[in-house]
Parts: sequence; C-alpha cells; structure tokens
Amino acid sequence: MISRLFSDPVQILIMLPAVVLSLTIHEFAHAFTAVKLGDNTPAITGRLSLNPLAHLDILGFISMLLTGFGWAKPVQVNPRNFRKYKRDFAITAGAGPLSNVLLSFLCVFIMALLEKFGVLYIYYGKGYFSGLNFGTALLMVVCTIVYYMSYLNLYLAVFNLIPIPPLDGSRLVSAILPGKVSYYYNRYGTYFQIGLFAVLMLIIYFDLFNPIVWVAQKIFSGFVSLWYGIFGL
Repeated sequence: MISRLFSDPVQILIMLPAVVLSLTIHEFAHAFTAVKLGDNTPAITGRLSLNPLAHLDILGFISMLLTGFGWAKPVQVNPRNFRKYKRDFAITAGAGPLSNVLLSFLCVFIMALLEKFGVLYIYYGKGYFSGLNFGTALLMVVCTIVYYMSYLNLYLAVFNLIPIPPLDGSRLVSAILPGKVSYYYNRYGTYFQIGLFAVLMLIIYFDLFNPIVWVAQKIFSGFVSLWYGIFGL
C-alpha cells in the first residue's frame, strides 16, 4: 500500500479528506458521548467540534494515511463527572470505534447506491482521469473518497479496539475488571504499546499477514454483501 501511494501522489491527495474525516469523527464521537454522559471537559478543552484541527495528531495522521490505521489527539475526560464511572467511561471509549463502523456502513451504502445508478467511478491509479470531463473527474474524486473511507474507518475501528492501553479497547476491558486488577492493567499495560507498534511495523515492512486488515476486510465484505444484495447488484 505504501509503495503504491508514493508512486502516485494523486492518490495521496484523494486520501487526505478520507483520513481527516475518519479521525475527526472518531474523536468527536468520544467528546460528544462524554458530554452527554455528564462530563463537560471535552467542551471546555475545545474537543466538542468537527473542526479537524482540534483533533489531528500529525504522527497518527501520517500512520493512518500510509497504513490504514492511526490515531488523533486523545479526548480528555474527567471520569469523576460521570454518573457511573466504569460504565460511562467504557461507553465513551466505545463511541469512537462505533462511529467509524457506522460511517463505513454508510459509505458502503452510498457506494451501492451510486453503483445502482451507474455512477460509481473509482480512481485506482495513474491514467484514470484521462479523457474525463471536469464533472466526471470530480465525481470520481468524491466516489474514491467514499471508497477509501469505507475501508479506513474499519481499519481505525479495529485498531482502536485492541485491548492495550491507552487504546479504546483497553477502556472496554478495564470496565469489566475488578478494581485492583483494572488498576494494574492500566498502569502496566502501556508497556505493551512498544511491542504492538514494533509488530505492526514488521508486518507492514515485510508485508506479513495483518490480522487488523483481515478483520476489517471481513467486516467490509459483510457490508458490501448486505447493501449490494439489497440493491440487487
């Protein structure tokens, strides 16, 4: 994936909006949910916003662009403001990945709808704009952004559900652990981050089997089968 992107700068430019939107919606979902559950910290810190600049982390943004999974600035919350500490903290954590799954679901629906009307044009590489008028070329860009978002959001969701602190999955696991176990899990679990990223880099560099990609593709295939089946495609 990385080599293909660098060989075609146009593809990178088309992917930028997909990456920005995916990361922004993920973090906004965290902030919105926390506020609804009683913690106004995200609003006070400027995170209750759909402005990408409020959420993007440059390293996570680049990782998302090049690998399909990444992260943004963590949304600060104060769990003491929640009515039920563990439950509401877990719901807030799960809101991010859930928003990405729902967004992917919506994107596949849009793709199926465009396919039904015969106007789904995907940019796959150099030469695809050749001979197209401006309107069709613009439609191809929009369709391709939707196509990338249908994949990237699932990669982002699956990656963040890995149960290693401080990823969202660890918050969900922590919510069901006894107090003392939960404390040590969160305190020492962060040391596994280095191992996680080392494994991911090895997978990408040597093009090994990637379980995150595999799970995301299975979910994507399920969405495609559902919507394309509904539309009779």
